[in-house]
Amino acid sequence: MSVPRQPRSTTVDLIVIGSGTGLAAALSAHEAGLSVVVVEKSRWVGGSTARSGGAFWIPANPVLAAEGSGDTPERGAAYLEAVVGGSAPEERWRSFLDHGTATIEMLTRTTPMRFLWARGYADYHPELPGGTAVGRSCECRPLDLKILGADRARLRPAVLSAPVPMPVTGADYKWLNLMAKTPGRALPRIVARVAQGVGGLLLGREYAAGGQAIAAGLFAGVRRAGIPVWTETALERLLVEGDRVVGAELRHGETTCTVRAGRGVVLATGGFDHDLPLRHAHHHPELRDWSLGADSNTGDGLRAAQQAGAATDLMEQAWWFPAVAPVGDGTPQVLLAERSLPGSLMVDGTGRRFVNESSDYMTFGQTVLGIARDGGSLPTMWLLFDQRYRNSYVFAGAHFPRAPLPKSWYDAGVAHRADNPGDLARSMGVDADALRATLARFNQLAAAGIDDDFQRGTSAYDRYYGDPTVTPNPNLRPLSGTLHAVEVVLSDLGTCGGIRADGFGRALSDAGTPVPGLYAIGNAAANAFGRTYPGAGATIGQGLVYGYIAGRHAAGKLPAADTRPTS
Repeated sequence: MSVPRQPRSTTVDLIVIGSGTGLAAALSAHEAGLSVVVVEKSRWVGGSTARSGGAFWIPANPVLAAEGSGDTPERGAAYLEAVVGGSAPEERWRSFLDHGTATIEMLTRTTPMRFLWARGYADYHPELPGGTAVGRSCECRPLDLKILGADRARLRPAVLSAPVPMPVTGADYKWLNLMAKTPGRALPRIVARVAQGVGGLLLGREYAAGGQAIAAGLFAGVRRAGIPVWTETALERLLVEGDRVVGAELRHGETTCTVRAGRGVVLATGGFDHDLPLRHAHHHPELRDWSLGADSNTGDGLRAAQQAGAATDLMEQAWWFPAVAPVGDGTPQVLLAERSLPGSLMVDGTGRRFVNESSDYMTFGQTVLGIARDGGSLPTMWLLFDQRYRNSYVFAGAHFPRAPLPKSWYDAGVAHRADNPGDLARSMGVDADALRATLARFNQLAAAGIDDDFQRGTSAYDRYYGDPTVTPNPNLRPLSGTLHAVEVVLSDLGTCGGIRADGFGRALSDAGTPVPGLYAIGNAAANAFGRTYPGAGATIGQGLVYGYIAGRHAAGKLPAADTRPTS
Protein backbone atom coordinates (compact mmCIF):
# COMPACT_ATOMS: atom_id res chain seq x y z
CA MET A 1 0.00 0.00 0.00
CA SER A 2 1.32 3.44 -0.93
CA VAL A 3 1.85 5.93 1.89
CA PRO A 4 -0.13 9.22 1.94
CA ARG A 5 1.33 11.79 -0.43
CA GLN A 6 -0.65 14.98 0.11
CA PRO A 7 0.13 17.39 2.95
CA ARG A 8 -2.53 18.50 5.38
CA SER A 9 -2.62 20.64 8.48
CA THR A 10 -2.09 18.33 11.41
CA THR A 11 -0.07 17.70 14.54
CA VAL A 12 2.66 15.07 14.88
CA ASP A 13 5.53 14.46 17.25
CA LEU A 14 8.31 15.00 14.70
CA ILE A 15 8.63 16.44 11.21
CA VAL A 16 11.55 15.25 9.06
CA ILE A 17 12.19 17.55 6.11
CA GLY A 18 14.18 15.75 3.42
CA SER A 19 13.96 12.13 2.25
CA GLY A 20 17.59 11.03 1.86
CA THR A 21 19.22 10.00 5.11
CA GLY A 22 16.34 11.88 6.74
CA LEU A 23 14.46 8.59 6.35
CA ALA A 24 16.81 7.13 8.97
CA ALA A 25 15.68 9.85 11.38
CA ALA A 26 12.06 8.98 10.64
CA LEU A 27 12.68 5.28 11.28
CA SER A 28 14.57 5.98 14.49
CA ALA A 29 11.87 8.26 15.88
CA HIS A 30 9.05 5.92 14.85
CA GLU A 31 10.74 2.93 16.47
CA ALA A 32 11.09 5.03 19.64
CA GLY A 33 7.34 5.61 19.67
CA LEU A 34 6.92 8.99 17.97
CA SER A 35 4.46 9.91 15.25
CA VAL A 36 6.41 11.20 12.23
CA VAL A 37 5.81 12.76 8.84
CA VAL A 38 8.48 13.09 6.15
CA VAL A 39 8.36 16.11 3.87
CA GLU A 40 10.15 16.15 0.50
CA LYS A 41 10.42 19.19 -1.78
CA SER A 42 10.86 17.29 -5.05
CA ARG A 43 8.69 14.65 -6.72
CA TRP A 44 11.31 12.03 -5.85
CA VAL A 45 12.14 10.20 -2.65
CA GLY A 46 15.80 9.49 -1.89
CA GLY A 47 17.61 12.82 -2.16
CA SER A 48 21.30 12.79 -3.04
CA THR A 49 21.57 9.40 -1.33
CA ALA A 50 19.73 7.80 -4.27
CA ARG A 51 22.22 9.41 -6.69
CA SER A 52 25.31 8.35 -4.74
CA GLY A 53 27.63 5.36 -4.77
CA GLY A 54 25.73 4.23 -1.68
CA ALA A 55 28.65 3.36 0.60
CA PHE A 56 28.60 4.25 4.28
CA TRP A 57 31.68 4.71 6.47
CA ILE A 58 31.12 3.86 10.14
CA PRO A 59 34.09 2.50 12.14
CA ALA A 60 33.75 -0.73 14.14
CA ASN A 61 30.17 -1.27 12.98
CA PRO A 62 28.51 -4.72 13.21
CA VAL A 63 29.05 -5.46 9.50
CA LEU A 64 32.80 -5.02 9.93
CA ALA A 65 32.76 -7.12 13.09
CA ALA A 66 30.82 -9.95 11.44
CA GLU A 67 33.22 -10.06 8.48
CA GLY A 68 36.34 -10.05 10.65
CA SER A 69 37.81 -6.63 9.85
CA GLY A 70 39.43 -6.36 13.29
CA ASP A 71 38.41 -2.70 13.57
CA THR A 72 37.80 -1.25 17.03
CA PRO A 73 36.18 1.91 18.37
CA GLU A 74 39.57 2.92 19.76
CA ARG A 75 41.20 2.75 16.32
CA GLY A 76 38.27 4.68 14.85
CA ALA A 77 38.68 7.38 17.49
CA ALA A 78 42.43 7.62 16.91
CA TYR A 79 41.86 7.99 13.18
CA LEU A 80 39.15 10.63 13.43
CA GLU A 81 41.15 12.59 15.98
CA ALA A 82 44.03 12.59 13.49
CA VAL A 83 42.07 13.46 10.33
CA VAL A 84 39.65 15.98 11.81
CA GLY A 85 42.45 17.75 13.63
CA GLY A 86 40.27 20.28 15.43
CA SER A 87 38.34 21.39 12.31
CA ALA A 88 35.09 20.18 13.94
CA PRO A 89 34.06 19.89 17.60
CA GLU A 90 35.21 16.62 19.14
CA GLU A 91 31.71 15.89 20.44
CA ARG A 92 30.48 15.68 16.85
CA TRP A 93 32.75 12.86 15.71
CA ARG A 94 32.75 11.10 19.09
CA SER A 95 28.95 10.96 19.15
CA PHE A 96 29.06 9.60 15.60
CA LEU A 97 31.39 6.83 16.77
CA ASP A 98 29.36 6.10 19.90
CA HIS A 99 26.12 5.54 17.98
CA GLY A 100 27.36 3.79 14.85
CA THR A 101 26.62 0.26 16.02
CA ALA A 102 23.13 1.15 17.25
CA THR A 103 22.39 2.79 13.90
CA ILE A 104 23.24 -0.29 11.86
CA GLU A 105 21.30 -2.50 14.27
CA MET A 106 18.28 -0.22 13.94
CA LEU A 107 18.45 -0.27 10.12
CA THR A 108 18.71 -4.05 10.16
CA ARG A 109 15.56 -4.26 12.30
CA THR A 110 13.49 -1.68 10.45
CA THR A 111 14.42 -2.14 6.77
CA PRO A 112 14.95 -5.03 4.33
CA MET A 113 18.57 -4.00 3.82
CA ARG A 114 21.46 -6.32 4.48
CA PHE A 115 25.00 -5.05 4.28
CA LEU A 116 28.45 -6.05 3.08
CA TRP A 117 31.97 -4.80 3.74
CA ALA A 118 33.87 -3.38 0.76
CA ARG A 119 37.01 -5.14 1.93
CA GLY A 120 40.18 -3.45 0.73
CA TYR A 121 38.66 -0.02 0.05
CA ALA A 122 41.23 1.89 2.07
CA ASP A 123 40.41 4.85 4.25
CA TYR A 124 41.22 8.08 2.43
CA HIS A 125 44.13 8.84 4.78
CA PRO A 126 45.19 5.34 5.86
CA GLU A 127 48.72 6.37 6.76
CA LEU A 128 47.44 8.43 9.72
CA PRO A 129 47.08 6.92 13.23
CA GLY A 130 44.13 4.53 13.35
CA GLY A 131 43.82 4.43 9.56
CA THR A 132 43.35 1.17 7.74
CA ALA A 133 44.34 -0.09 4.29
CA VAL A 134 41.57 -2.70 4.35
CA GLY A 135 39.03 0.06 4.92
CA ARG A 136 35.79 0.56 6.80
CA SER A 137 33.38 1.24 3.94
CA CYS A 138 30.22 -0.86 3.76
CA GLU A 139 27.19 -0.86 1.48
CA CYS A 140 23.78 -2.40 0.96
CA ARG A 141 23.64 -5.73 -0.83
CA PRO A 142 21.72 -5.58 -4.14
CA LEU A 143 18.07 -4.97 -3.37
CA ASP A 144 14.89 -5.62 -5.36
CA LEU A 145 13.35 -2.20 -6.02
CA LYS A 146 9.99 -3.85 -6.69
CA ILE A 147 9.55 -4.16 -2.92
CA LEU A 148 8.42 -0.53 -3.11
CA GLY A 149 5.31 -1.54 -5.02
CA ALA A 150 3.51 1.45 -6.50
CA ASP A 151 6.04 3.75 -4.85
CA ARG A 152 8.84 2.40 -7.07
CA ALA A 153 8.01 5.26 -9.45
CA ARG A 154 8.73 7.77 -6.67
CA LEU A 155 12.35 6.70 -6.10
CA ARG A 156 14.84 9.28 -7.35
CA PRO A 157 16.72 7.90 -10.40
CA ALA A 158 20.42 7.09 -10.32
CA VAL A 159 23.05 9.25 -12.01
CA LEU A 160 24.27 6.41 -14.25
CA SER A 161 22.81 3.11 -15.38
CA ALA A 162 24.55 0.03 -16.74
CA PRO A 163 24.03 -0.84 -20.43
CA VAL A 164 22.41 -4.10 -19.33
CA PRO A 165 20.45 -4.77 -16.11
CA MET A 166 23.13 -5.47 -13.49
CA PRO A 167 23.37 -4.20 -9.90
CA VAL A 168 26.99 -3.02 -9.60
CA THR A 169 28.18 -2.55 -6.03
CA GLY A 170 31.10 -0.35 -5.09
CA ALA A 171 33.03 -3.50 -4.33
CA ASP A 172 32.42 -4.62 -7.96
CA TYR A 173 33.35 -1.29 -9.53
CA LYS A 174 37.11 -1.57 -9.06
CA TRP A 175 37.31 -4.89 -10.91
CA LEU A 176 34.79 -4.01 -13.62
CA ASN A 177 36.92 -0.98 -14.42
CA LEU A 178 39.86 -3.35 -14.88
CA MET A 179 37.93 -5.87 -17.00
CA ALA A 180 40.47 -5.81 -19.85
CA LYS A 181 43.48 -6.20 -17.55
CA THR A 182 42.19 -8.59 -14.89
CA PRO A 183 39.54 -10.73 -16.61
CA GLY A 184 39.97 -13.46 -14.03
CA ARG A 185 38.70 -11.08 -11.32
CA ALA A 186 36.28 -9.04 -13.42
CA LEU A 187 34.44 -11.57 -15.58
CA PRO A 188 33.00 -13.68 -12.73
CA ARG A 189 31.63 -10.50 -11.16
CA ILE A 190 30.18 -9.34 -14.48
CA VAL A 191 28.55 -12.71 -15.11
CA ALA A 192 27.15 -12.86 -11.56
CA ARG A 193 25.72 -9.35 -11.70
CA VAL A 194 24.25 -9.75 -15.18
CA ALA A 195 22.70 -13.05 -14.10
CA GLN A 196 21.26 -11.36 -11.03
CA GLY A 197 19.97 -8.39 -13.01
CA VAL A 198 18.56 -10.19 -16.06
CA GLY A 199 17.47 -13.20 -14.06
CA GLY A 200 15.72 -10.92 -11.62
CA LEU A 201 13.74 -9.30 -14.44
CA LEU A 202 12.57 -12.71 -15.59
CA LEU A 203 11.29 -13.28 -12.05
CA GLY A 204 9.62 -9.87 -11.88
CA ARG A 205 12.38 -8.31 -9.80
CA GLU A 206 14.52 -5.22 -10.35
CA TYR A 207 17.81 -5.50 -8.50
CA ALA A 208 19.82 -2.37 -7.81
CA ALA A 209 22.92 -1.57 -5.82
CA GLY A 210 24.70 1.54 -4.56
CA GLY A 211 22.67 4.60 -3.66
CA GLN A 212 19.54 3.20 -5.30
CA ALA A 213 19.63 0.21 -2.97
CA ILE A 214 20.17 2.14 0.24
CA ALA A 215 17.57 4.80 -0.63
CA ALA A 216 15.06 2.13 -1.61
CA GLY A 217 15.80 0.17 1.55
CA LEU A 218 15.18 3.21 3.73
CA PHE A 219 12.01 4.04 1.80
CA ALA A 220 10.77 0.46 2.13
CA GLY A 221 11.30 0.64 5.88
CA VAL A 222 9.37 3.89 6.08
CA ARG A 223 6.52 2.40 4.02
CA ARG A 224 6.43 -0.66 6.25
CA ALA A 225 6.23 1.58 9.32
CA GLY A 226 3.34 3.52 7.77
CA ILE A 227 5.19 6.84 7.95
CA PRO A 228 3.68 9.36 5.50
CA VAL A 229 6.06 10.83 2.89
CA TRP A 230 4.71 14.01 1.35
CA THR A 231 6.46 14.71 -1.94
CA GLU A 232 6.37 17.98 -3.94
CA THR A 233 6.01 19.72 -0.60
CA ALA A 234 8.33 22.61 0.16
CA LEU A 235 9.35 24.14 3.47
CA GLU A 236 8.11 27.73 3.59
CA ARG A 237 9.24 28.54 7.12
CA LEU A 238 9.74 27.04 10.53
CA LEU A 239 7.17 27.88 13.20
CA VAL A 240 8.81 29.41 16.26
CA GLU A 241 7.13 30.18 19.57
CA GLY A 242 9.37 31.94 22.04
CA ASP A 243 12.75 30.43 21.27
CA ARG A 244 11.40 26.99 20.33
CA VAL A 245 10.71 25.47 16.90
CA VAL A 246 7.21 24.01 17.11
CA GLY A 247 6.48 23.01 13.54
CA ALA A 248 6.61 24.12 9.93
CA GLU A 249 4.57 25.88 7.30
CA LEU A 250 4.59 23.84 4.10
CA ARG A 251 3.55 24.48 0.52
CA HIS A 252 2.20 21.92 -1.97
CA GLY A 253 1.46 23.57 -5.31
CA GLU A 254 -0.73 26.54 -4.49
CA THR A 255 -1.79 25.14 -1.13
CA THR A 256 -0.14 25.83 2.21
CA CYS A 257 -0.62 23.97 5.44
CA THR A 258 0.72 24.12 8.97
CA VAL A 259 2.08 21.07 10.74
CA ARG A 260 2.82 21.37 14.42
CA ALA A 261 5.48 19.12 15.91
CA GLY A 262 5.53 18.45 19.63
CA ARG A 263 9.07 17.07 19.64
CA GLY A 264 10.61 19.20 16.93
CA VAL A 265 11.76 19.37 13.33
CA VAL A 266 14.67 17.51 11.72
CA LEU A 267 16.23 19.34 8.78
CA ALA A 268 17.64 16.78 6.36
CA THR A 269 17.29 19.06 3.36
CA GLY A 270 20.74 18.55 1.86
CA GLY A 271 23.17 21.35 1.19
CA PHE A 272 23.12 24.44 -0.99
CA ASP A 273 24.50 22.50 -3.96
CA HIS A 274 22.52 24.38 -6.61
CA ASP A 275 22.32 27.85 -5.06
CA LEU A 276 24.95 29.57 -7.18
CA PRO A 277 24.93 32.93 -5.35
CA LEU A 278 25.70 31.14 -2.06
CA ARG A 279 28.31 28.96 -3.74
CA HIS A 280 29.98 31.95 -5.35
CA ALA A 281 30.05 33.74 -2.02
CA HIS A 282 31.49 30.82 -0.03
CA HIS A 283 33.42 28.72 -2.58
CA HIS A 284 34.55 30.50 -5.74
CA PRO A 285 32.88 33.02 -8.08
CA GLU A 286 33.75 30.96 -11.17
CA LEU A 287 32.01 27.76 -10.08
CA ARG A 288 29.29 26.55 -12.43
CA ASP A 289 26.12 24.66 -11.53
CA TRP A 290 27.82 21.30 -11.95
CA SER A 291 27.04 19.70 -8.60
CA LEU A 292 25.90 16.09 -8.69
CA GLY A 293 23.74 16.63 -5.60
CA ALA A 294 19.97 16.41 -6.02
CA ASP A 295 18.64 19.35 -8.02
CA SER A 296 16.29 20.22 -5.16
CA ASN A 297 19.22 21.01 -2.85
CA THR A 298 19.08 24.79 -2.89
CA GLY A 299 19.70 25.67 0.75
CA ASP A 300 16.07 25.91 1.89
CA GLY A 301 16.75 24.28 5.25
CA LEU A 302 19.82 26.41 5.80
CA ARG A 303 17.91 29.66 5.36
CA ALA A 304 14.96 28.50 7.48
CA ALA A 305 17.31 27.48 10.28
CA GLN A 306 19.09 30.82 10.20
CA GLN A 307 15.73 32.60 10.48
CA ALA A 308 15.00 30.45 13.53
CA GLY A 309 18.26 31.51 15.19
CA ALA A 310 20.70 28.78 14.10
CA ALA A 311 24.31 29.51 13.20
CA THR A 312 26.34 28.07 10.33
CA ASP A 313 29.82 26.60 10.08
CA LEU A 314 32.26 25.28 7.45
CA MET A 315 30.36 27.02 4.67
CA GLU A 316 33.45 26.91 2.43
CA GLN A 317 33.41 23.10 2.34
CA ALA A 318 31.95 20.64 -0.18
CA TRP A 319 32.43 17.02 -1.16
CA TRP A 320 34.48 18.04 -4.18
CA PHE A 321 34.78 15.67 -7.15
CA PRO A 322 36.71 16.14 -10.43
CA ALA A 323 34.68 15.30 -13.52
CA VAL A 324 34.81 15.37 -17.30
CA ALA A 325 33.74 18.81 -18.49
CA PRO A 326 30.11 18.58 -19.63
CA VAL A 327 29.19 19.22 -23.25
CA GLY A 328 26.40 21.74 -23.69
CA ASP A 329 23.73 21.19 -21.06
CA GLY A 330 25.09 17.75 -20.20
CA THR A 331 26.02 16.42 -16.77
CA PRO A 332 29.64 16.15 -15.57
CA GLN A 333 30.92 12.57 -15.58
CA VAL A 334 32.91 11.83 -12.45
CA LEU A 335 36.51 10.63 -12.57
CA LEU A 336 37.37 8.24 -9.75
CA ALA A 337 39.58 5.30 -10.72
CA GLU A 338 40.59 7.02 -13.96
CA ARG A 339 42.90 9.45 -12.14
CA SER A 340 44.78 6.65 -10.39
CA LEU A 341 45.38 4.29 -13.29
CA PRO A 342 48.87 4.02 -14.82
CA GLY A 343 49.57 5.64 -18.16
CA SER A 344 47.88 8.90 -17.17
CA LEU A 345 48.65 12.22 -15.52
CA MET A 346 47.04 15.61 -15.05
CA VAL A 347 48.25 19.05 -16.11
CA ASP A 348 46.93 22.57 -15.73
CA GLY A 349 46.56 25.29 -18.34
CA THR A 350 50.32 25.83 -18.36
CA GLY A 351 50.99 22.20 -19.29
CA ARG A 352 52.46 21.31 -15.89
CA ARG A 353 51.46 18.82 -13.20
CA PHE A 354 49.91 20.34 -10.09
CA VAL A 355 48.54 17.52 -7.90
CA ASN A 356 48.76 13.90 -6.84
CA GLU A 357 46.20 12.69 -9.35
CA SER A 358 45.28 9.69 -7.17
CA SER A 359 44.35 11.68 -4.06
CA ASP A 360 40.82 11.38 -2.70
CA TYR A 361 38.35 13.61 -4.47
CA MET A 362 37.71 16.05 -1.60
CA THR A 363 41.44 16.62 -1.11
CA PHE A 364 41.78 17.03 -4.88
CA GLY A 365 39.15 19.77 -4.89
CA GLN A 366 40.67 21.53 -1.90
CA THR A 367 44.02 21.53 -3.71
CA VAL A 368 42.42 23.08 -6.79
CA LEU A 369 40.67 25.77 -4.73
CA GLY A 370 43.92 26.47 -2.92
CA ILE A 371 45.54 27.14 -6.30
CA ALA A 372 42.59 29.32 -7.24
CA ARG A 373 42.92 31.37 -4.05
CA ASP A 374 46.59 31.88 -4.78
CA GLY A 375 46.11 32.67 -8.48
CA GLY A 376 42.61 34.12 -8.52
CA SER A 377 40.98 31.91 -11.15
CA LEU A 378 40.08 28.25 -11.17
CA PRO A 379 42.82 26.44 -13.09
CA THR A 380 42.15 24.79 -16.42
CA MET A 381 42.69 21.04 -15.93
CA TRP A 382 43.40 18.17 -18.31
CA LEU A 383 43.67 14.42 -17.82
CA LEU A 384 46.27 13.05 -20.25
CA PHE A 385 46.62 9.37 -21.17
CA ASP A 386 47.95 7.22 -23.98
CA GLN A 387 46.30 4.70 -26.27
CA ARG A 388 47.45 1.77 -24.16
CA TYR A 389 45.55 3.30 -21.22
CA ARG A 390 42.49 3.80 -23.43
CA ASN A 391 42.66 0.17 -24.55
CA SER A 392 42.88 -1.06 -20.97
CA TYR A 393 40.31 0.70 -18.79
CA VAL A 394 36.72 1.87 -18.60
CA PHE A 395 36.61 5.66 -18.82
CA ALA A 396 34.18 7.96 -16.97
CA GLY A 397 32.10 4.97 -15.93
CA ALA A 398 30.56 4.40 -19.37
CA HIS A 399 33.18 4.20 -22.12
CA PHE A 400 34.58 0.71 -22.45
CA PRO A 401 38.18 -0.16 -23.34
CA ARG A 402 39.11 0.48 -26.99
CA ALA A 403 35.81 2.24 -27.68
CA PRO A 404 36.28 5.75 -29.09
CA LEU A 405 35.46 8.68 -26.87
CA PRO A 406 32.30 10.56 -27.94
CA LYS A 407 32.69 12.68 -31.07
CA SER A 408 30.79 15.44 -29.26
CA TRP A 409 33.70 15.74 -26.82
CA TYR A 410 36.13 16.45 -29.66
CA ASP A 411 33.70 18.83 -31.38
CA ALA A 412 33.32 20.81 -28.15
CA GLY A 413 37.05 20.90 -27.41
CA VAL A 414 36.62 18.76 -24.31
CA ALA A 415 38.79 15.98 -25.80
CA HIS A 416 41.91 16.09 -27.99
CA ARG A 417 44.12 13.46 -29.62
CA ALA A 418 47.55 13.61 -31.26
CA ASP A 419 50.54 11.45 -32.12
CA ASN A 420 53.06 13.55 -30.19
CA PRO A 421 53.18 15.96 -27.23
CA GLY A 422 53.73 19.06 -29.35
CA ASP A 423 50.67 18.53 -31.52
CA LEU A 424 48.59 17.62 -28.48
CA ALA A 425 49.67 20.78 -26.69
CA ARG A 426 48.76 22.95 -29.67
CA SER A 427 45.33 21.31 -29.90
CA MET A 428 44.77 21.84 -26.18
CA GLY A 429 46.04 25.42 -26.26
CA VAL A 430 48.90 24.91 -23.79
CA ASP A 431 52.61 25.62 -24.09
CA ALA A 432 54.21 22.84 -26.15
CA ASP A 433 57.65 23.09 -24.53
CA ALA A 434 56.12 22.94 -21.05
CA LEU A 435 54.02 19.89 -21.89
CA ARG A 436 56.97 18.09 -23.49
CA ALA A 437 59.06 18.76 -20.38
CA THR A 438 56.25 17.63 -18.08
CA LEU A 439 55.81 14.35 -19.96
CA ALA A 440 59.54 13.71 -20.01
CA ARG A 441 59.81 14.29 -16.28
CA PHE A 442 56.72 12.18 -15.52
CA ASN A 443 57.92 9.30 -17.70
CA GLN A 444 61.25 9.31 -15.91
CA LEU A 445 59.52 9.09 -12.51
CA ALA A 446 57.02 6.49 -13.72
CA ALA A 447 59.78 4.26 -15.05
CA ALA A 448 61.40 4.32 -11.61
CA GLY A 449 58.05 3.67 -9.89
CA ILE A 450 58.53 6.60 -7.49
CA ASP A 451 56.75 9.95 -7.87
CA ASP A 452 59.23 12.34 -6.27
CA ASP A 453 57.10 15.34 -7.23
CA PHE A 454 53.64 14.46 -5.86
CA GLN A 455 54.04 11.04 -4.16
CA ARG A 456 51.42 9.33 -6.31
CA GLY A 457 51.13 5.71 -5.29
CA THR A 458 52.57 6.21 -1.80
CA SER A 459 49.23 5.85 -0.01
CA ALA A 460 47.25 2.61 0.19
CA TYR A 461 44.25 4.65 -0.97
CA ASP A 462 46.10 5.64 -4.16
CA ARG A 463 46.92 2.02 -4.85
CA TYR A 464 43.35 0.77 -4.31
CA TYR A 465 42.31 2.19 -7.69
CA GLY A 466 45.60 1.37 -9.39
CA ASP A 467 46.29 -1.50 -11.76
CA PRO A 468 47.69 -4.50 -9.83
CA THR A 469 49.21 -5.89 -13.03
CA VAL A 470 51.59 -2.90 -13.27
CA THR A 471 54.75 -2.96 -11.18
CA PRO A 472 56.50 -1.64 -9.19
CA ASN A 473 53.85 1.10 -8.74
CA PRO A 474 50.25 0.30 -9.78
CA ASN A 475 49.58 4.01 -10.30
CA LEU A 476 52.53 4.83 -12.58
CA ARG A 477 53.56 3.93 -16.12
CA PRO A 478 55.35 6.04 -18.78
CA LEU A 479 53.15 7.34 -21.60
CA SER A 480 53.98 6.62 -25.25
CA GLY A 481 52.44 6.59 -28.70
CA THR A 482 49.10 8.26 -29.42
CA LEU A 483 48.13 10.70 -26.68
CA HIS A 484 44.72 11.88 -25.49
CA ALA A 485 43.62 14.82 -23.33
CA VAL A 486 40.22 15.27 -21.68
CA GLU A 487 39.23 18.50 -19.94
CA VAL A 488 38.39 18.19 -16.24
CA VAL A 489 36.23 20.51 -14.15
CA LEU A 490 35.52 20.74 -10.44
CA SER A 491 32.18 19.17 -9.62
CA ASP A 492 31.01 17.86 -6.25
CA LEU A 493 28.70 15.41 -4.53
CA GLY A 494 27.10 18.22 -2.54
CA THR A 495 28.11 20.90 -0.06
CA CYS A 496 29.04 19.89 3.48
CA GLY A 497 29.04 23.21 5.28
CA GLY A 498 25.79 24.23 6.88
CA ILE A 499 23.87 24.43 10.12
CA ARG A 500 26.05 24.24 13.22
CA ALA A 501 25.01 21.24 15.29
CA ASP A 502 26.03 19.43 18.46
CA GLY A 503 26.57 15.78 19.31
CA PHE A 504 22.81 15.17 19.48
CA GLY A 505 22.22 16.76 16.07
CA ARG A 506 20.62 19.82 17.67
CA ALA A 507 21.00 23.07 15.77
CA LEU A 508 23.11 25.59 17.65
CA SER A 509 22.91 29.36 17.87
CA ASP A 510 25.83 31.76 17.45
CA ALA A 511 26.24 31.55 21.22
CA GLY A 512 26.63 27.76 20.98
CA THR A 513 23.34 26.98 22.72
CA PRO A 514 20.77 24.57 21.22
CA VAL A 515 17.82 25.99 19.29
CA PRO A 516 15.05 24.05 21.08
CA GLY A 517 13.09 21.73 18.81
CA LEU A 518 15.45 21.98 15.82
CA TYR A 519 17.82 19.30 14.49
CA ALA A 520 20.08 19.23 11.44
CA ILE A 521 21.58 16.13 9.85
CA GLY A 522 23.33 15.04 6.66
CA ASN A 523 24.53 17.77 4.33
CA ALA A 524 22.15 20.25 5.90
CA ALA A 525 24.51 20.27 8.89
CA ALA A 526 28.14 21.30 9.03
CA ASN A 527 30.36 18.28 8.38
CA ALA A 528 30.94 16.26 11.56
CA PHE A 529 34.44 15.59 10.20
CA GLY A 530 35.30 19.23 9.66
CA ARG A 531 37.41 19.84 6.58
CA THR A 532 38.07 16.18 5.83
CA TYR A 533 36.57 13.13 4.16
CA PRO A 534 37.72 10.15 6.25
CA GLY A 535 36.67 7.37 3.88
CA ALA A 536 34.25 6.32 1.15
CA GLY A 537 30.71 6.76 2.45
CA ALA A 538 31.49 9.22 5.24
CA THR A 539 28.76 11.57 4.05
CA ILE A 540 26.03 8.89 4.07
CA GLY A 541 27.51 7.37 7.22
CA GLN A 542 27.14 10.52 9.25
CA GLY A 543 23.69 11.17 7.77
CA LEU A 544 22.47 7.76 8.89
CA VAL A 545 24.04 7.94 12.33
CA TYR A 546 22.85 11.46 13.09
CA GLY A 547 19.43 10.47 11.77
CA TYR A 548 19.39 7.74 14.39
CA ILE A 549 20.65 10.15 17.07
CA ALA A 550 18.17 12.92 16.26
CA GLY A 551 15.22 10.53 16.21
CA ARG A 552 16.14 8.97 19.53
CA HIS A 553 16.97 12.31 21.14
CA ALA A 554 13.64 13.82 20.07
CA ALA A 555 11.93 10.82 21.68
CA GLY A 556 13.76 11.41 24.94
CA LYS A 557 15.77 8.19 24.58
CA LEU A 558 19.21 9.84 24.80
CA PRO A 559 20.72 11.83 27.70
CA ALA A 560 20.06 15.56 27.99
CA ALA A 561 16.97 15.30 25.80
CA ASP A 562 14.85 18.46 25.78
CA THR A 563 11.47 17.27 24.54
CA ARG A 564 9.10 19.60 26.34
CA PRO A 565 5.67 19.58 24.67
CA THR A 566 4.86 22.69 22.70
CA SER A 567 1.16 22.84 23.45
